[in-house]
Amino acid sequence: MKTMKSRPSLPAVLTLVVFATGCRGTEPTITSPRDQLGFDIGADYQLASYTRLTEYWKKLDAESDRLSVVEYGRTSEGRPMLMGIITSPRNQKNLPRYQEISRRLALAEGLTDEEAHELGRAGKAVVWIDAGLHATEVANAQALTEMAYQMVSRTDPETLRFLDDVIFLAAFSNPDGLEHVANWYMREPEPTKRSTANLPDLYQKYIGHDNNRESLLMNMPESESIGRVLYHEWFPQIMYNQHQTGPAGAVLFIGQMRDPNNPNLDPLIAPSTELVSAAIHSRFVAEGKPGAGSRSMAPYQNWWNGGVRSTAIFHNQIAILSEISGNPTPMDIAFVPQILVANNDYPFPIQPQEWHFRQTIDYLITAERAVLDVASKHREDFLFNAYVMGRNSIERGSRDNWTMTANKVAAVESRLAADKVMPTGRAGYPVKYYRSLEDPALRDPRGYIIPSDQPDFLTSTKFVNALIKNGVTVDRATEAFQVAGRSYPAGSFVVKTAQAFRPDVLDNFEPQDYPNDFLYPGGPPIRPYDVTGYTLAYQMGVHFDRILEGFDGPFERVEGFAKAPAGEITGGGKAGYLLSHQVNDAFIAINRLLAAGEEVYWLQRPVQANGRSYPVGTIYIPASQSNPSLLQALASDVGLTFDGVDKAPTGDALRLRPRRIGVVDRYGGSSTSGWVQWMFEQYGFPYEVVYPPTLDAGGLSAKFDVLIFEDGMVPSGPGGQGFSSEVDPSSIPEEYRSRLGSITEGKTVPQLRRFLADGGNIIAIGSSTSLGATMGVPVTNALVDGAGRSLPSEKFYIPGAILQASVDNSNPLAYGIPDKLDIFFDNNPLFRLRQGAGANKVAWFDSGAVLRSGWAWGQEYLNGAVAVVDADVGRGKLLLLGPLVVFRAQPHATFKFLFNGVYYGGVERLAL
Repeated sequence: MKTMKSRPSLPAVLTLVVFATGCRGTEPTITSPRDQLGFDIGADYQLASYTRLTEYWKKLDAESDRLSVVEYGRTSEGRPMLMGIITSPRNQKNLPRYQEISRRLALAEGLTDEEAHELGRAGKAVVWIDAGLHATEVANAQALTEMAYQMVSRTDPETLRFLDDVIFLAAFSNPDGLEHVANWYMREPEPTKRSTANLPDLYQKYIGHDNNRESLLMNMPESESIGRVLYHEWFPQIMYNQHQTGPAGAVLFIGQMRDPNNPNLDPLIAPSTELVSAAIHSRFVAEGKPGAGSRSMAPYQNWWNGGVRSTAIFHNQIAILSEISGNPTPMDIAFVPQILVANNDYPFPIQPQEWHFRQTIDYLITAERAVLDVASKHREDFLFNAYVMGRNSIERGSRDNWTMTANKVAAVESRLAADKVMPTGRAGYPVKYYRSLEDPALRDPRGYIIPSDQPDFLTSTKFVNALIKNGVTVDRATEAFQVAGRSYPAGSFVVKTAQAFRPDVLDNFEPQDYPNDFLYPGGPPIRPYDVTGYTLAYQMGVHFDRILEGFDGPFERVEGFAKAPAGEITGGGKAGYLLSHQVNDAFIAINRLLAAGEEVYWLQRPVQANGRSYPVGTIYIPASQSNPSLLQALASDVGLTFDGVDKAPTGDALRLRPRRIGVVDRYGGSSTSGWVQWMFEQYGFPYEVVYPPTLDAGGLSAKFDVLIFEDGMVPSGPGGQGFSSEVDPSSIPEEYRSRLGSITEGKTVPQLRRFLADGGNIIAIGSSTSLGATMGVPVTNALVDGAGRSLPSEKFYIPGAILQASVDNSNPLAYGIPDKLDIFFDNNPLFRLRQGAGANKVAWFDSGAVLRSGWAWGQEYLNGAVAVVDADVGRGKLLLLGPLVVFRAQPHATFKFLFNGVYYGGVERLAL
């Protein structure tokens, strides 16, 4: 029987299930894809579902001793996530040994260079290739199955060399989506009418395409399982992440990325990626397969940390991305004259032609074999270099080090220009200017301390667990200690930078310093891939100290996930209990208590009790016979602390009511709406998903108290149609037809206006804040020039960055939020308030220099711009949240704008 010993680093990991067979004598015949599936992989108009693919993989496992199929996790819908471990029979018998070698070299702890060389000589290169993350990109999972078949059935010298030198981890990364998309495509009996378009739901539950945008936090079980294999169990030297679609007029993008490069990365990442990229492109040319490009052929960069591939480079892994053209339905390679002439990034152009699915499969096989080939030929180098990068990280984190960034250098250049200093030939500039870059105050930290006595330590613990999921080593203080003259309580977390994954550590704590990047001086900005500023500690509102000198203390390593201390119930509690509004998880308590029929209030005046001062917004729970048991469960299960009081607070208060929540979505699903739905489930908010036909039907106040319109759900201006569902109803099953339609000014807006007039509450986020002007809220666009025209990108451009906002936390919409807040902003709407009743600014920018992390061009236009507005419309409330306060469930620091908003419109004002 085949077995595989894993090295799980977290206590709750699923045991790897091996689909094993009995002992083998003579190797049986290997079943071909055609014999199993009834068609050749890559046949036009044919697509195998995840169920059929995994049945075939299990059969190959039973027929070949080159393959072990293991379950490495479970999906959001409960499906097993399968991975094939493909290597020679001899290697299969020694997998734990090779897994341990890969781990030791990646972590680089306690090794000498010579010991690392010995391990490199003894080890096998580990290569991860995944498929199907974006499930409508259907070619990759099909090709990976063809590759598995070829690897277990071929006996040519090259394949045997791959099997001897490499441990190939072939993984399905989104089984739910692969199942849904294939079944959707194949439901049409007429092959030529088949299409993956108009899928009724997102192809990963809640988040769809964002499943490749959430590796910072790994909220989803699929992401966590992938991270566990990459950063806790197997530590591959090369990971290859497959996507679609290729550049227009070409077949695929694969290989090296364009600049700028993240300065936290180890210098070996770029040349190592170049080596693998060159091997791939050489193979394409040698095999006579034109149409493969790299670098300038696509927008991808090694800057942002958050995708499956991009996060890997912050763990010293050589990460390759491909985007390929092709579909089971034949297509054309377009005629694009600009790319018909070869260049260094696109050495072998392809001519316009009809393109069939099997060609795409063959191209992917070429790419996969090229990766295995270079891993085989440079096996020892890749293994040793993984150690070198880890060793370098440990060494840099153990001494003074300065990370140079483009903007730091630009500041020095400005000083040189101001001083009118000219270079002196090869001697360059006076070295004293360089010395300013090594200001001791600008050193990289030796570590970070997250005090356990901060207001929302529960969210800080979630941040720490995101680091742990990403393989970062975290310590916890077993008793109080002092560092750099400051005292810290027991239970504080400590993250030292002297560890192999230092690039990931720095990237999660330090601000990103993205350089100004324009097509030409004075020209338009070059759009970055994804976002430029995303520092997770900032987004989550974590309080931490940067420690610039070496330090130690009574620390122990956190094993498994970190746990915040259990909460407690303090004081008498004869009258009731006080709960901090600063803690996001307090909303779990609010939701449970209201669901149980308990009373909950927000206090509108500061309170003195138990020798402490409690700020405005403090949550008050009157005593009842039933709530002590509820509170005790919340204290032990969630970690909340309730301060009992024997005398009820007096003064103005807001009594909360249970809310009927509608989260607006559309046919096919929206990831922005999906993230809200996922978050509501985590925090215990009851909700119903609402589609345009329900809104258009009216009578909304009889069904809902609050409606939430996430970014992109509302038309952008008069006559706009928002996201239109231009789907022929007869082409989809009847059960989904009630979701069709779009939000329109003619049908939907009058019903929303009536909902507000009846006392309903609407929360609009991002572009959906256009509802403000539609409903007559006295706001105007803040991002305009003197003539009232929208600012062009040459003047104002903030493509995903963290800015600091001022907050009026005396407004119930901002209860529990500090008066200075890091807020994620991605070219979102901002406002200026006109004279008029019923509209108040809640969060705004009070200067033209508010950038905290990322790139912000034209910050001066932000001065005075309002980000969050509380408006009265009719008897209801319309809350405008311009920035993306729920962005991919990352900015925990701004969640309370949404959570407070759910209850704010329905509070009863009274005096206690």
